[in-house]
Amino acid sequence: MSRSQALIFCLAASCAVSAFARPFSGEKALAFTREAVADGPRPSGSPAIEHLRVQILAELKRTGCKVSFDDFTATTPDGAVKMRNIICTFPGKSGRAVVITGHYDTKKQPGFVGANDGGSSTGFLMELAAASAGAPRTDDLVIVFFDGEEAVKQWQDGDNTYGSRHLAETWKNDGMLGKIKALINVDMIGDKDLDLIYDTNSTTDLRNLVWTVAEKSGYGAHFPRTPSAMEDDHIPFIQAGVKSVDLIDFTFGPRNQYWHTTQDTMDKLSANSFAIIGAVVMDSIRELEAQP
Repeated sequence: MSRSQALIFCLAASCAVSAFARPFSGEKALAFTREAVADGPRPSGSPAIEHLRVQILAELKRTGCKVSFDDFTATTPDGAVKMRNIICTFPGKSGRAVVITGHYDTKKQPGFVGANDGGSSTGFLMELAAASAGAPRTDDLVIVFFDGEEAVKQWQDGDNTYGSRHLAETWKNDGMLGKIKALINVDMIGDKDLDLIYDTNSTTDLRNLVWTVAEKSGYGAHFPRTPSAMEDDHIPFIQAGVKSVDLIDFTFGPRNQYWHTTQDTMDKLSANSFAIIGAVVMDSIRELEAQP
C-alpha cells in the first residue's frame, strides 16, 4: 500500500493520520543551535550544560509534549559525573513508538563550543519537537536528548555514549524497547557541505528506507551510498535488538579537520542542511508509521 493509498484508507475508516503541525524550519533549527552554542563549552556535569537544560525544557514546555528524565551518575575517567537524558513524548494510539535521538553535550576540551557536534543535534531536536506540537499521531513520537555521548578522555573502554547506554538498559528493564519500531539518531548534521555516512553499523532495512526517502525527495546527493562504519548513540540500541540508523556527516571540513577543534563554530553551519535532514526525518517517520 502506498502512502497516498494508506491516507485514503485512513480517512475512509476515520483512523488517526499522523502529521506534523508545520514543515520543519531549517532557520529555526539553526537559531535553536545558536542559542545552545551561546552557552559555550557544554561538557557533562558543567554549569553550562545545566543552563542548556533549562533552555531545552522551556522550549519543550511550549510544545505540550510529556517530558521525563533518565537521571544517572556515570563513572568516567574524571570520576563520578551526574548526567540527565531528556525525553519528550508525543503520544499516539498504536502502542508503538518511533524514536528520534541526538546528544546535547560537548567534548570536554578548552574552547570547544561544538556548534555542529552537539549543537546541531540539539537544535534539530528542539525544532522537530516544535514542528510536531499538537499534530495527531499513530505511533508515539519520542524525542530524546542524550547526555554523555562524548568521551571524557578517549573513545575506548566504555568512555563514550554514557547516556544512550543507560537509557537502552532502562528501557530494556521497563519494557519500552519492545514498543520501538525504529530509532533514528542525528549527529553533526548542520554542516554547510552536507554529506552523510552510509553507516554499515545501522540496521540495513531502516538505513535503506531513510536513504530511499532522501533520494525520492531530491536529496540523494547528500545521502551517498558509500559504506563506512560509525560508532555513535545508536549502537546500544542496535545491540539491544532495536532497528536503528545513524545520520551523521563525518566529513566536517577538509579531511574532517573541524571535528573536535575550536573551528567547530556557527559559521560552518547552514539552515539548508537542517531543512534537508528535517524533511527526510519527517517523511521517514511517516513511512514508519504507515507500517504495521
